[in-house]
Amino acid sequence: MELTLFHYIVGAIALIMLIWNTVEVGRNDAANIVNAVFGARVMPRSKAVWIAGIAVIVGAMASSPVMETARKGIFDPASLPGINAAISVYIGVYLTNTVLLYSFSAYGMPVSTTACLVFSLLGAGFALGGVEAINWDKSSKVILGIICSIIVSGIAGFLVQRMFRGVVRDDCEDPQVIKLHGPWMAGALLTGLVYFLVMKGMKNVALVKSIKASTFDALGAPVALLIVWAFLSVLTFLAIRFWGKLISNKLFAALAVMGMIATAVAFGQNDLANCASPGLAVFMILQKGELAGSVDVHWFWLFCCGALLFMGMTTKTAQRVTRAEVNTGSQGDLVRLYAPEWCIGVAKWIIPKSGQDHALAPKQKPTKVADKLQHYDALRAAVITSVTGSVIAFASGMGLPVSTTYVAFAAVISTGWADKIFTRGDAALKMGRTVWVVFCWFFSAFVAAAIAGITAKIIHLGGLYGIGIGLAGNLAVRYVMRQRADKHEAHLKEQALARKKELIKNAENGENIKFASDEDGEQL
Repeated sequence: MELTLFHYIVGAIALIMLIWNTVEVGRNDAANIVNAVFGARVMPRSKAVWIAGIAVIVGAMASSPVMETARKGIFDPASLPGINAAISVYIGVYLTNTVLLYSFSAYGMPVSTTACLVFSLLGAGFALGGVEAINWDKSSKVILGIICSIIVSGIAGFLVQRMFRGVVRDDCEDPQVIKLHGPWMAGALLTGLVYFLVMKGMKNVALVKSIKASTFDALGAPVALLIVWAFLSVLTFLAIRFWGKLISNKLFAALAVMGMIATAVAFGQNDLANCASPGLAVFMILQKGELAGSVDVHWFWLFCCGALLFMGMTTKTAQRVTRAEVNTGSQGDLVRLYAPEWCIGVAKWIIPKSGQDHALAPKQKPTKVADKLQHYDALRAAVITSVTGSVIAFASGMGLPVSTTYVAFAAVISTGWADKIFTRGDAALKMGRTVWVVFCWFFSAFVAAAIAGITAKIIHLGGLYGIGIGLAGNLAVRYVMRQRADKHEAHLKEQALARKKELIKNAENGENIKFASDEDGEQL
């Protein structure tokens, strides 16, 4: 293959876009990793981001060194009309995903980087290769896997949270309650993480294979899981027995942090290819002149991609995504969120009617941690992170590119539903936001497919001029979205302040109102 000026420029753009897209994935997708720990005030967000970021890097380095360039065979590059058509597809996918992820992040909207990549590849591949270019069987399996992961996360989060809440109620830091129920509950959460993260997510590691063969394969999964649960429960009991109040006060907080770390490692393993695969495909084409389905990646480059994900997690827009998701699942009366009127209308039809039993809802008390009000307690945070990490790790072991965003959001909402957070305060707004987020999941998939298809077609027809048009459009949309999103944030602050004054005015008999806003001590 003879390289031209077009190919050299494409190579430079592919490198820039790989870096850019990895940062954008960190802004939106990886930001979900810390929402439970941040929402429960287990630790400051900045500290949580550092811990989770290091775990993401570890997960990225532990991911498979053989990375799929077409990402799970969504389409067949060989069916496209030439090498340049394949290059146009991958650059079009990058131009679409970077601006789409940034726009959603600027508005604090969690959107799936996995779904954006899958549908961008579908749209661009279809635009240049037609129906024959799409691997419909494989695509349907990937999409079905994403949908099933949402359902599994939602059901598991609801059942586990309802069972645990029914046992401990509002006393997740009471020494007597923890002494009685903490061991078996901690054992159950840790068993899930060990099984799904190690035995499923890392099943291809030689040491894990050996351990799995001598335990789970030899004894059978049910018996082995029961033994692991009993062992971890005894360890927790002994820790409580010897360290008493110290462990009792921090048990579920510690479990939440462990779950966050497990989720971050699973994320680094599962989602790294979403960032790098289009760029790697372009480099393989330019280097060998062929359309390779996979490529070997040196551990150093895996480390660099993990570091870029970490960088994205530290940005301002990543904070918006985290705070908005935490507020959506908050047990507080007042939250700062946006949802269209039609979503709020649907929410009023979905949420429980007033006057229903609130027995499992956490009490309306102004609990403070580090002078900041909690959105939920450490028990719920532990369940959120454990369920999220387990589902993502299991999917990684099955080879499915599931969405961290979808799984984490489903866990937040389902555990909130189990705690009956949608029975008071801004319940309609929180449920309306949930409806809006789910709608945007489908909307973003449609937009990703359409825009990627159009962009790939323009690049294929226009060459360097087409790339220039795509870059100009990308930067213009990015600038407009940043300006509009900043104004949107300021408007939401004003609305939240107005609702706070109204709630205070209408409060009866000096009732304490929990203002679990996302301002963290600024105005609300």
